[in-house]
Amino acid sequence: MPTPTYNTSSPVMVTGATGYAAGWIVKSLLEKGFTVHAPVRSPNDPAKVGYLQDIADQSDGAIKFFKADLLDEGSYDEAMKDCSVVFHTASPFISNVKDPQKDLVDPAVLGTKNVLNSANRTDTVKRVVLTSSCAAIYGDSFDTLQAPNGRIDESVWNTSSSLTHVPYSYSKTLAEQSAWKIAETQNQWKLVVVNPALIVGPALGDKPTSDSFTLLIEFAKGSLKAGAPHLEFGAADVRDIAEAHLRAAFIEEAEGRNIVFNKTISVMEMADVLKTKWGSEYGLPSRQMPKFLLWLLGPMVNSAFTRKWVSRNVGHNWRGDNSKAIRELGMTYRPVEDALIEMFEYMREKKLVD
Repeated sequence: MPTPTYNTSSPVMVTGATGYAAGWIVKSLLEKGFTVHAPVRSPNDPAKVGYLQDIADQSDGAIKFFKADLLDEGSYDEAMKDCSVVFHTASPFISNVKDPQKDLVDPAVLGTKNVLNSANRTDTVKRVVLTSSCAAIYGDSFDTLQAPNGRIDESVWNTSSSLTHVPYSYSKTLAEQSAWKIAETQNQWKLVVVNPALIVGPALGDKPTSDSFTLLIEFAKGSLKAGAPHLEFGAADVRDIAEAHLRAAFIEEAEGRNIVFNKTISVMEMADVLKTKWGSEYGLPSRQMPKFLLWLLGPMVNSAFTRKWVSRNVGHNWRGDNSKAIRELGMTYRPVEDALIEMFEYMREKKLVD
């Protein structure tokens, strides 16, 4: 099994350090004794970065905060100074937006170019680990069934998304493609990409912004009590996603794209997991909603639930191949069911659900 080699003599940089998965990446690095450079929008705001400082104070590592912004060219230069590894995780994960170009595509694409251009100017950088997504591989569940052997793998690219159809996935696709184009123009650093599916599990901060929490909030509100849509995802514990990033960074042979997920799970199965602990307390769904009903009513409930989206996602199985990350990164996985329970418990503790 491939083994990572951790050399803590030089600092590493994590963009978007206050993000959901990024927080766990930072925690893992600090526990291994790294000095982490964390470029963020508000480096002096304890409400935004205080919990990361607390983690650093209880670990063998150290954290230094810097001011930077995805759309501010060159703003990552200072934070990247002397770093050997760059983790670029910063990218918005929201599905219901007013202006997809401004809110999703520009931060994802221009931010990636900004960070990698800084890497080109920083001669100490030897590896860049990019947090992409399975969304850069497929746009709709229907796409996974059209992939080679009926499941997506690292050779597949998302060709079905656009500014008007699943724009989040479109932004992730363009951002990763931009990263590979920049990587191919230089030979100073190696690019390794992590492509997670749905990420579940507890967050570290108090106010997670990832859309991963949106579905569970809808569960808690009883919004799906009348029925859950037949949707499937690949899913993995957020701590396993963090581990995949460290392995992508510190296993010498790691390369290319790496799909990371443990298992396929449906919305109904997620609800059933939560019901094992909370029963009917939150009005969790007990049956699936007919596809025709969601097709009819979806656009009135959420602008993201267009009839095209319903047609290409609801009722279609999701299939992915996670063998490369298991084989080349040595990934093993925690149970998704346990991660969901911990995630909901975290949300209850932080008063994100009533």
